[in-house]
Amino acid sequence: MNWLDEVSWDENGLVPVIAQDAATGEVLMSAWMNREALAETARRGEAVYWSRSRGRLWHKGEESGHTQKVLEMRMDCDNDVMLLKIEQTGGIACHTGRRSCFFQKLEGGRWAAVDPVIKDPKDIYK
Repeated sequence: MNWLDEVSWDENGLVPVIAQDAATGEVLMSAWMNREALAETARRGEAVYWSRSRGRLWHKGEESGHTQKVLEMRMDCDNDVMLLKIEQTGGIACHTGRRSCFFQKLEGGRWAAVDPVIKDPKDIYK
């Protein structure tokens, strides 16, 4: 059996993926992969996702240069969530210019942006 056949793909042929900093354990982002994206990630050693908004494969960092070197790929016990332990190039994983996409914290019944913008997205995406 092919290792890709062991993944429990959803009804759209996708699986959720969590990107985690391999050194610190910090969760940097979540995204989706289809079969081709997961195979390409394994082949390249860099994260390739399925962009639902673009309707195509998306090599993380293709525009920004903020690629993700994959050091380990793991699958959960139900075979329906992937975990990538990565090295984040440039220290920015989020399209908002922050280190992590999880920069909003619930405080007093409101969401507050608690992590700084490292680089203005206007300077990242031309």
